[in-house]
Amino acid sequence: YSHRMVRADAERNRERIVQAARRRFATDGLGVSMASVAREAGVGKATLSRHFATREDLIDAVFADRMDHYLALTAQALADPDPWHAFTHYVTSVCAMQAADRGFAAVLSMTFPTAEELEAQRAEAYRGFLELIARAKATGHLQADFASEDLVALLMANAGVIAATADAAPDSWR
Repeated sequence: YSHRMVRADAERNRERIVQAARRRFATDGLGVSMASVAREAGVGKATLSRHFATREDLIDAVFADRMDHYLALTAQALADPDPWHAFTHYVTSVCAMQAADRGFAAVLSMTFPTAEELEAQRAEAYRGFLELIARAKATGHLQADFASEDLVALLMANAGVIAATADAAPDSWR
């Protein structure tokens, strides 16, 4: 009986921590302190540490659904019969995801070696993007010298634009 209550309480605390981190990361980026996440969740730092030993563990949990959506965008683009439309829609959609969540903008331009699930999803999405590039180049709409690193540079630049203009001009990323 009490074991079940403890487990339910622990699960509630974990969910409160993930939701608090999601809010903080979305508005303030990944640099927020673990202490501020714990405060917002209404738990102690020790409780946060029991659930998430490292910042990367927390990032992995917070962005799991965003990465699922990112992968779904990739699959949707690969299913599009028009390679140029697929490419441009994909890039615009990913940039929109970044604009909606500053934490996710940072996640896309950083690596988290110990966040295994997140990194596996990123690698899968990257393979899909390489295919989108090849298809768009084959149509002649995308320059032959476009490289996957160009997308990384674009996403990093977009993250910077979002961070710099979020309050004054929130749609400037477009």
